[in-house]
Amino acid sequence: MKISFTLNGKQILVEADEETRLLDLLREDLHHTGTKEGCGEGECGACTVLIDGRAVNSCLVLAPQVDGKELLTIEGLSQSVSLSSADQGDECRLHPIQRAFAEKGAVQCGFCTPGFIMSTYALLLKNSNPTDEQILTALEGNLCRCTGYLKILEAVRYAAELMRGNK
Repeated sequence: MKISFTLNGKQILVEADEETRLLDLLREDLHHTGTKEGCGEGECGACTVLIDGRAVNSCLVLAPQVDGKELLTIEGLSQSVSLSSADQGDECRLHPIQRAFAEKGAVQCGFCTPGFIMSTYALLLKNSNPTDEQILTALEGNLCRCTGYLKILEAVRYAAELMRGNK
C-alpha cells in the first residue's frame, strides 16, 4: 500500500506492506538508523520518534498508521537547528537537547540516547520549564542500562535552559 507522510520536513511517498512496523520502514527502507530497536515491545524507548508532536515507540506503530502524519526522528532534530549564526562549524548542527546531553555526560554507550532525546524534545515542546517530576514522567518509557539517570535528568534541565535562551 502507498503511504504518504512528512519525515523531518520532507514529503515521503513509499510502498509498504500493511504489517510493516514504522521502525522497520524508517531503518530498512528509509535508512534513518538513528532510531534504534531495543526490545521491539514498547518497553525500552530506544525507537522513540515524534508523530504529530507526540513521542511514540515506533516498534508499536504500523507504517500505514502514519499516512498523512508528520514524523520527526533524531536525524531531523539536528536539521531543525538554524545554521545562520554558524561560526562554530559542525558543532552548531547539534540541537540544544543534543548539546545538553553531550555536555552533561548523559550518554555512555549511546544506544538509548536518541530515544531519550526525542522524548525530551516532545516534553519541551509542551513545557519549556518542567519540574523534575514532569521530566521523570516524560522519560519513564525510556530505559538506560549504562548510566544512572541523574546525568540524564541534569541534561534535560540544561536543555530546557538552552531552549529558553538562558544559557
